[in-house]
Parts: sequence; C-alpha cells; structure tokens
Amino acid sequence: MNDLSKLAALIKQERASLLKDWRDQVRQLPSARHLDVPTLNDHIPELLDELALALHTRSDETIQQALIEGSPQEHGSQRVLDGFDIAEVVAEYNLLRGCVHDLGERNGLTLQGRPFHIINQVLDGAIGIAVQSFSEQQALAVQRRREEYLAFVAHDLRTPLNAISMVARVLETKLPSASAPEEAGRLLRSLHRNAQLLTNLVGKVLDENSNVQNDSGVKLERRAFDLWPLVESLIRDTGAVASDHGTQLVNKVPDDLIVYADASVIWRVFENLIANAIRYTPQGTVCIEAFVLDANGAVECRVIDDGAGIAADLVDHVFDKGVSDAKSAAGSGLGLAIVKSFVEAHGGEVSVQSTHGAGSTIRFTLPPREPLAGT
Repeated sequence: MNDLSKLAALIKQERASLLKDWRDQVRQLPSARHLDVPTLNDHIPELLDELALALHTRSDETIQQALIEGSPQEHGSQRVLDGFDIAEVVAEYNLLRGCVHDLGERNGLTLQGRPFHIINQVLDGAIGIAVQSFSEQQALAVQRRREEYLAFVAHDLRTPLNAISMVARVLETKLPSASAPEEAGRLLRSLHRNAQLLTNLVGKVLDENSNVQNDSGVKLERRAFDLWPLVESLIRDTGAVASDHGTQLVNKVPDDLIVYADASVIWRVFENLIANAIRYTPQGTVCIEAFVLDANGAVECRVIDDGAGIAADLVDHVFDKGVSDAKSAAGSGLGLAIVKSFVEAHGGEVSVQSTHGAGSTIRFTLPPREPLAGT
C-alpha cells in the first residue's frame, strides 16, 4: 500500500480522534469556545471523508468533488452566525491541515510530493470558498444593520418633522398677511417647504427599508411622540371632506400629551375613525380627545360625534370584518376592523358607545411605554 492509500485509510480509521484533536485546538479561538460539538464540527467530518477519497483515488476531479460535497460555502456563512472573524475561519482549516500532518508523522508517513499536493489543494480550496462566502455573508449582515439603523433614525425623525411642517402651515393661516411682516411670511413658507422636503426624504428611506406588511400582520415601530400635531394635521388633511359634509372637526388633544406608539399606524387609526365619523355626522361636530389614564402613562383616545349613531343590532359587531351599515354605500366593513387590529397590536383595547340617532363615541387605549407585569 502506497503512502496515499495509507494516509487515506488512517484518516478514515482515526476520524474521531482526528476531529477531537482538531476541536481541542480550534477551541483556543475566542469565537469557538462557546460552541457545542455539532456546531463546531459543521462540515469538517464530511470534508475529511472527501479528503480521504481524494487521497485514495489520486484524482483532481475527486478533489473538486470534495470541495462541493464538503460544503465550505455553507460553512463560511455559518461561521458569520457563529461570531467568527475571517482570520478564525482561515485558522480552523490550517489547524485541520496540521492535525492531518501530525497523524501521518505519528504513523511513519512522510507527507511530501503527491500527498502534500492533494492535502493542500483540498484545504486551500476549501479556505478560498469559505472565506468568499464568509465575506459575502458578512457584507449582507452589515448592509442589513445599516438599513435597520437608517429606518430607525428615519422613524425617529418623521414624527417631529411632520409636527414642524404642520405648525408652519397653521402659523401661515393664523397670521393674517396684513399683520405679519413680509419677511416673517417668507420665512414661514421656507420653513414649511424645507420641512416637507425632509419629510419626503425620510419617507423614501422608510419605503426602501421596510417589508410589505398586511393589515393583520403590521410591524410596529414604536416611538414617543406628541399626539396633538398628528391629530391637527389629520384634521387639516380631511378638512375638505368635512367641509363638504358641513362637519366641524375639533382637536381637544392636550398639546403636551406624549404617547408611545407607531405614529404611522396611529395615524391610520385616527384617519379611519375620523373619516367614519364625518360620513355619519353631516352638519354636526366630530371631537377628538385624549388624556392620560393613570400614573403609569396609559392613554385613552376618543373620537366623539353627534351624528346618526349606530343601530342597536350593529353596536356589538362594528369591529367585525365585513360588518357595515347596509344603508351606506361607502362602507366596506373593513375600516373599524383595521382599527381594532392596529390598536390590539399595540396591546390596547377599543370599544364603542352609541345611541341610534344621537351620536357615537369610539374609545381606544394605548398602554404605557413599560406595561405592568402580567399585562
């Protein structure tokens, strides 16, 4: 039996002890110390089997097969998840090379010439593939972290920017042109224009870095934000519709009330509730209120109207999907169901109180930033 066949047989016979020697050395690497045996081994046992086959057959084709079946590509990606750095990935293969050489020397084999060539070709090829996949996976991880950070910052910026933009619009309408200096008006318009530009840029960041979510699987991005500007902005956005119905919208949210929620989701909650109230309150008033419920910081929000109210047989089912007033062609039966799912996603509750012909009050709660244990 030649040295190639002898080494191949040794690798097969001493596979378990060879792996143990290798693991003992690899565990000296900082990132490998916490790994269990299956995770640490990963594809190395199969790579040893293929190395033995390559030595036995002496075939370059078998060497390439070893690299394919040994899966060093998946190994490189796995080591990113295991917390390795690229030097540790290279080191564990070189330690395996040393263990194979030690095994041969202990058994009187001189690993020169063809054995040396095959061992190096298999392990160097595995290193190259593993390092490439490691680098690619690491680059993807860095990109994901960067995108998550951008989205996090964008969420933090969007709500105050919307508030600044809305306040600028309010000031423009509240200050009569006759009483406001021309310079003040110009500055306000510039403020509004640039705030809107920043808001649009933030929106692009969020659009490019967010997953598509459906109404039943919304992903919340909670932040502390002022509720009054959000409601005031919504009132101004829906003002034209309210005016067409002869409906007055009143914002009674305290201007210093801060809630902890996903501003874009709460926007949609209020948007649905206000639109619904306007529809059933022609020539009436819709009032939006909010207040702190308790010392923990829970908040209750209300949308109150003095409109048509809800029929008695529908009151208990208004938040069910598909339930709507048969007399209203505009109702799809989805708006209040969406409200319920969004509020409950925050850990809150929603309820309705209504008298047919005398208006409705819809309440929903938003838990404090740190809910009490057991809630």
